[in-house]
Amino acid sequence: MKKTLTLLIAIGQFLLGHAQQNDLRLVLPIGHTNSVLSAVFSPDGKTIVTASFDNTAKIWDVQSGLLLRTLEGHTGWVKSAVFSPDSKTILTASMDKIAKIWDAKSGLLLRTLEGHTETLASTAFSPDGKSIVTASWDSTAKIWDAQSGLLLLSLEGHKDWVTSAVFSPDGKSFVTASVDNTAKIWDTQSGLLLRTLEGHKGWVNSAVFSPDGKSIITASRDSTAKIWDTQSGLLLHSLEEHTDWVNYAVFSPDGKSFVTASVDATAKIWDTQSGLLLRTLEGHTSYVYSVVFSPDGKSIVSASRDNTAKIWDTKSGLLLRTLEGHKDWVYPADFSPDGKSIVTASRDKTSKIWDAQSGLLLHSRESHAESRDSTAFSPDGKSIVTASWD
Repeated sequence: MKKTLTLLIAIGQFLLGHAQQNDLRLVLPIGHTNSVLSAVFSPDGKTIVTASFDNTAKIWDVQSGLLLRTLEGHTGWVKSAVFSPDSKTILTASMDKIAKIWDAKSGLLLRTLEGHTETLASTAFSPDGKSIVTASWDSTAKIWDAQSGLLLLSLEGHKDWVTSAVFSPDGKSFVTASVDNTAKIWDTQSGLLLRTLEGHKGWVNSAVFSPDGKSIITASRDSTAKIWDTQSGLLLHSLEEHTDWVNYAVFSPDGKSFVTASVDATAKIWDTQSGLLLRTLEGHTSYVYSVVFSPDGKSIVSASRDNTAKIWDTKSGLLLRTLEGHKDWVYPADFSPDGKSIVTASRDKTSKIWDAQSGLLLHSRESHAESRDSTAFSPDGKSIVTASWD
């Protein structure tokens, strides 16, 4: 144990010094003993929490890369770990059907949220940090008091797995997506079902609110995306131009447009108001795993199983740059908060940092023993966290 701790400290100090000397980003020495499923920065950018198949979550210091705390107590895979908006607590969700709230500074277990009868699919804090929503394969979602851990509401209505639950920007409602081909809008305070969004003929993969909360976009395995009015639940537009599953959809920062990613190897840009297809981004030769807008909304980066990421001009749809260098599938790609850099994660066990303007490769990191599943910049853009299947 003493030798392991000494080694971790030495690695952390070496990486910090090397990063500072060469102006490179810091890569964490992952200390899990099984697959790492997620890695998330705290809102203040000072710490990182990772979640793993080894039944633990771990808190790391961004500046030094040192392991601060190991959150032990789950008896099944920890599927996700997220910080509260104020960075003071951490919420973990596990295959053991339980969520746990931890003190982010001390690592002490504060609350255990028990009540679901199947695996937890997702968890989230409300924007004000006072409430928690959990989504489960038991076909329910539950609302909890974040301070006391008390169960406030159990929401039954879906007929199959609930795959995700996301709060509206004001926190007054939330939307759930399900394998039962529907999404549902709920009132956070009362738990009342406000609207059922029916119309998809396949699993709903995701459901997200627009930045102003007035619209919801759903992405489905029926090869469509749909825009719904949040207030009435009415279907505004059904977008049927894709020829295979729609994996994901995301709004632009101003909410005026959105982009969809599909197994049909394309991404498409749509007008939110009219539902009209504006541009089809063609060039990938295998399915598009993810898409994201730059912070200013002027460009889009797509990541694909064809081993590349591509940068596109949002207005014209023109391909600006192809980021080539990975030797296997590229999973998520993301812009830094200032929009100047792009990070990609790949099944080839590397993550790469690129200049968003020129497309030039800046840095390549090969520290993981197995393939990377996610990467993200810290809020200040100075650090990067990677999650791996090692």
